[in-house]
Amino acid sequence: MSQDVPIGRNQVSLAQLNERSREIFRQIVESYLATGEPLGSRNLSRLIQTPLSPASVRNVMADLEQLGLIFAPHTSAGRLPTELGLRFFVDALMQVGDLNENERRQIEAQVAGAGKSMENVLSEASGLLSGLTRAAGVVLTAKANARLKNIEFMRLDPERALVVMVGEDGQVENRILPLPVGLPASALTEASNFLNARIRGKTLAEVRGELEQARAAAQAELDQLTQKVVADGLASWSGGDGDERKLIVRGQAHLLEDLKVLEDLERVRLLFDDLESRRDVIDLLGRAERAEGVRIFIGSENKLFSLSGSSTIIAPYHDRAGRIVGVLGVIGPTRLNYARVIPMVDYTAKVVGRLLGS
Repeated sequence: MSQDVPIGRNQVSLAQLNERSREIFRQIVESYLATGEPLGSRNLSRLIQTPLSPASVRNVMADLEQLGLIFAPHTSAGRLPTELGLRFFVDALMQVGDLNENERRQIEAQVAGAGKSMENVLSEASGLLSGLTRAAGVVLTAKANARLKNIEFMRLDPERALVVMVGEDGQVENRILPLPVGLPASALTEASNFLNARIRGKTLAEVRGELEQARAAAQAELDQLTQKVVADGLASWSGGDGDERKLIVRGQAHLLEDLKVLEDLERVRLLFDDLESRRDVIDLLGRAERAEGVRIFIGSENKLFSLSGSSTIIAPYHDRAGRIVGVLGVIGPTRLNYARVIPMVDYTAKVVGRLLGS
């Protein structure tokens, strides 16, 4: 399992905390993850196994605060973990749980039972993660990796055409494509025939790569205007050069649960705004493709969600050739139950990968 920020970059090592400090810090973090509330020295002295007075607990808390692991949200209040503290807890102290057999069967049955359409499978995976974790489930998939069956260009008017693409998984999508001025009617038919002779069973990325290599030969086969339709059609279907991915978000309503103060409501409003900025979300999730296993972004570790104080737990999934073709996971408050969510995200990604492989 990989995580986004190694312990060394935290500038806090486990060796800096003795057993008593670790126990107090763990209690503060686990209380925050369970309730969202700060924990004070008097309650802490009752929770820890080692007998300590509230005054002694306060001394330990002062040391933890100096290390940057906890902070006091209000004067004379208890303490909460900082983002650095949460990262340190996840990396150094947390024991990641495992799914039991019933949970594994539930994930497999719900995701695999979504139908043959890969988009349905991915949407079901996003909804499943949202329901299991009470956070927003997200899936990012690269459209360019869908294997194609057929593509057709149909003129709507002199300046526009409808492009219909059918994938091997049965998924059908439509796009409006601008046409070059003066394009003859036969050019759309030629473009369709040209592509259909080459795309079956291939991804858009593979087709575009082959056409780039065969550009010189293609020039002898297609006139200049027809070539432009082919090139623009492929760019349109892969989302264009700057927008080649598709995002599925399910369960945003879970983010409205358990709000205690107006600050929470403002945090969620900011997160909703972030989710609406889908290009930025896609950029964030795409970063997970650079490493295997689960990745964890806490608060300002990702610039996108720094204002809303949110965490993201995501894992890549693979196609039948073992290539990473997308990522899935959850977005929620920083007090996510990391130990429980991490194995859920990891296993769901593996199930989706197996379905893609089959």
